[in-house]
Amino acid sequence: MQSERFPFALLILKSSYKVLNRRHIRVKVMQSIYAMHQKSSDDIEKEEKFLRQSIDNIKDLYLIMLTSMTEIRKKEIVFLEASSKKHLATPEEKNPNKKFVNNAVLQLLEENSSLNSALEKRKINNWSMNDDYILILLNNIKQSKLFVKYMSTNITSFEEDKQFVIDMFTELIAPNEKLYEYLEDDKLTWIDDIPLVNTQIVKQLQQISETSEYRVPKLYKDEEDMEFVSLLFRNTVLNEVELAKQYIDKTPNWDADRIAEIDTIILKMAICEFFKFPSIPVKVTINEYLEIAKEYSTPKSSIFINGILDNLVKEFQSQNKILKTGRGLM
Repeated sequence: MQSERFPFALLILKSSYKVLNRRHIRVKVMQSIYAMHQKSSDDIEKEEKFLRQSIDNIKDLYLIMLTSMTEIRKKEIVFLEASSKKHLATPEEKNPNKKFVNNAVLQLLEENSSLNSALEKRKINNWSMNDDYILILLNNIKQSKLFVKYMSTNITSFEEDKQFVIDMFTELIAPNEKLYEYLEDDKLTWIDDIPLVNTQIVKQLQQISETSEYRVPKLYKDEEDMEFVSLLFRNTVLNEVELAKQYIDKTPNWDADRIAEIDTIILKMAICEFFKFPSIPVKVTINEYLEIAKEYSTPKSSIFINGILDNLVKEFQSQNKILKTGRGLM
């Protein structure tokens, strides 16, 4: 099960201090439940552990994508040094334009204590073992109009350096198909995480300054979001039969066996949120799952799901089955 979006697309996040948002948590839970169904697994402990691990791996993806830029700079330094020592080195090779390797933002990232600490803690060494991908990226960058324009003058500023790094990442690194293939081969669960991570990196690069300190973001916003993963997963899986009963008689024109499996999972998760998560407004739940349906299910799924959920909410509220706190009531 994969999204049809471009793998390098950038999403809009509201915060620069966390990688995950609630919608992505819902997607990861949905995918885990779908995988359980496909494997006919009933080992909830094992499946939850895999879910947790797939989410934790997003932090590794973030570090790998971010350090692709610093590794590219290192490779260019090696190239320039080797070129300058050639027996018949040209004047340009002996005295190269070092604007790229002296880029202030790339140097800031390479020397950043938060980043280096995270790399060491999580034992990230992907690029030392797969530097051929870095060389591919470096070659593509040096052949680009963006690079040629940037290197056309020796005059530089922090803002120019920053804009070049942002453009280099969004236009040349994130969309690179070879890089995407490598990441997909490394961990299949990263397919839908790549846009999330790329967006986070771009937002942080946009906010970076000469005086600010770049910080590796937290994975979760807070403990509540971390708990949301297990609560949503377990409450849905352990109550699938009861949750299905809530909507099954609301689909008279649909053969239960013909309803897309993703749709049934989305319906169960949404109903679960209605009953089990009093702090989440009904409108938020519906909107979130409609967006997920548009991206991960059939073209007509969001219309089908919206109709079912709308009818269910009216029924549940008339029977006082939905108890929401604060502004949760529709």
